[in-house]
Amino acid sequence: MAGEERWCVVTGGRGFAARHLVEMLLTYDIFSVRIADLGPTIDLQPVEEKGPLGQALRSGRALYVPTDLRIKEQVVKACEGAEAVFHMAAPNSSINNYQLHRSVNVEGTKNVIDACIEVKVKRLIYTSSPSVVFDGVHGIFNGDESLAYPAKHIDSYSATKAEGEALVIKSNGIKGLLTCCIRPSGIFGPGDKLFVPSLVSAARAGKSKFIIGDGNNIYDFTYVENVAHAHVCAERALASEGKVAEKAAGQAYFVTNMEPIKFWEFISLILGGLGYERPSIKIPAFVMMPIAHLVDCTYRLLGPYGMKVPQLTPSRIKLLSCSRSFNCSKAKDLIGYTPIVSLQEGLKRTIESYSFLRAELPPKREGPSKASIYLGSGMVADTLLWRNKKQTLAALLVLVAIYCNFVASGFTLLSALSKLLLVTSMFLFIHGFLPGKIMGYTVEKIPGSCFHLSEEMSIRVASAVALSWNAAVTVLKYLSKGNDWILFLKVVLSLLLLSFLGAISIHGFFVIGLPAAFVAFYLYEKKEQEIDAMVLETLSLGCKLKCKIVGKFVTSKKIDS
Repeated sequence: MAGEERWCVVTGGRGFAARHLVEMLLTYDIFSVRIADLGPTIDLQPVEEKGPLGQALRSGRALYVPTDLRIKEQVVKACEGAEAVFHMAAPNSSINNYQLHRSVNVEGTKNVIDACIEVKVKRLIYTSSPSVVFDGVHGIFNGDESLAYPAKHIDSYSATKAEGEALVIKSNGIKGLLTCCIRPSGIFGPGDKLFVPSLVSAARAGKSKFIIGDGNNIYDFTYVENVAHAHVCAERALASEGKVAEKAAGQAYFVTNMEPIKFWEFISLILGGLGYERPSIKIPAFVMMPIAHLVDCTYRLLGPYGMKVPQLTPSRIKLLSCSRSFNCSKAKDLIGYTPIVSLQEGLKRTIESYSFLRAELPPKREGPSKASIYLGSGMVADTLLWRNKKQTLAALLVLVAIYCNFVASGFTLLSALSKLLLVTSMFLFIHGFLPGKIMGYTVEKIPGSCFHLSEEMSIRVASAVALSWNAAVTVLKYLSKGNDWILFLKVVLSLLLLSFLGAISIHGFFVIGLPAAFVAFYLYEKKEQEIDAMVLETLSLGCKLKCKIVGKFVTSKKIDS
């Protein structure tokens, strides 16, 4: 390296937190920076082009070095001539792939340590994780660095991170190399491509309304700029001479914003700030865990066929429902770390940076709702959709009376029908000879036209029956050819559904069917867009998955042949 220029290396330098560290190192002229990452070239965003990174790359104060940590020769080349290494590279924590995590977090870290010793790097700062001391069962309240590694971690990422951390601490002092580990909790901020985008994605799919657990679990979050600052503090402490460096080296440090908050309150602040519905419906973690295990097993089976990495995993359920808060006294005393951006300010900057993900106001619905159209847009719709509350309550009272007198008493269908007709006949007969006024109240007579079926209505009903019959005959004709498997499956599923509905007793119809109708149609009208979006997304995912599976099957057939 030319002259007195001081260089450092940031592994995984294009990652979320690493980008902020690179920018901080360049902005404050602490080091010239060598950015080591997997990509063959560095692609800058427009903001980065105009910022400190773009200027540094053009002036030579920053260099990009394509580096695969699993290849030692590449790591050695990246570290040559560097005074310090910030080892921040790690694979996606949401992918529970042991081989991948071990190859990077353990084997890759070994290569970084060996390279630092070989080329005489003076300081190595490793980005670890608070999950290295979390077992997924017991919450952590104000935990400090005396916490031991658990016998079993929640996932392969945490287990391999703990192995990597132990290697870095053990290597401290070898041939003059000074090391330490930073454990930042719940990193958030501008540029994050996982946490906030996944929250927004869940909100747009109508899933953000749910709270996993009781909602009272306490969590420590760390604004990304504070994470970068903690790494700089650690490097400066190791670079100091005497007792400061001696005490700081060979240690792990929890780093947070030092402002513990309820996890779901934090989520609410982000979602609410972006205009989305805040979580409110609590679901116990023990209810979600079997579902998460099922999703995880499904991904293991269908992952090779293109299924996306699921957000609902067992380890994530544990993270969302347990408390995790940490004491940063050690980081404050030994490396001089204190947050430089408050939690409130960090949230404000984060929400402002994701303005492009802000919720759009739904277009105002014009005309009747789908629920109203399905119900005929008449009296039935007004009743089931609770538009005329008196009418709806009257209908409910009548249905309750029918249930108590005819259904709950154990009548057969024929006897219940005859009794209903008997009561109706008696009512009409008595109503017929009542005077026009009773005690000043007008008694409205029921005209005979109410029971008359007009010729037009008769023709319409007959036409509808004939069309249905002809449609069924057409379907049977297509089925008889034996070519259309999709049509065959639709017919089978329809008949199975019909047989299921036919098995429901009159008692079941009154107890389950009618109350469900009064609730389901009302909810559908209120949440029509959200429900339609969920249905469309489900169908779209099903179609994509089917296409990918068929494609894989066809490809394998071609290879076999």
